[in-house]
Amino acid sequence: MWANTVLASSGFVLGLVVYTGKQTKAQMNSQSPKSKVGLLDLEINFLSKVLFVLMVILAATIVICNGFHAAWYIFLFRFVLLLSSIIPISLRVNLDLAKIYYSW
Repeated sequence: MWANTVLASSGFVLGLVVYTGKQTKAQMNSQSPKSKVGLLDLEINFLSKVLFVLMVILAATIVICNGFHAAWYIFLFRFVLLLSSIIPISLRVNLDLAKIYYSW
């Protein structure tokens, strides 16, 4: 019987309790579900993070080589915008469209 189950019978009930550990249906449903992310998505996410860090490092290097002026943070923002083409956003869109196309 499940937890918090009320027996509607007014007769005699005989039961046997068997402990099966964490492999019971109730225990397995109480855990948070695992995320279903493909290996390709994980690799693209990792590469996007690496490219972002590379872009920030390059922008900071250019600002350092240019010298710190009164508004150095504006130059940093400007170079981050200029180097933002390093991260291919269209790659993610193309991969998702290809997954949809090949799933049919």
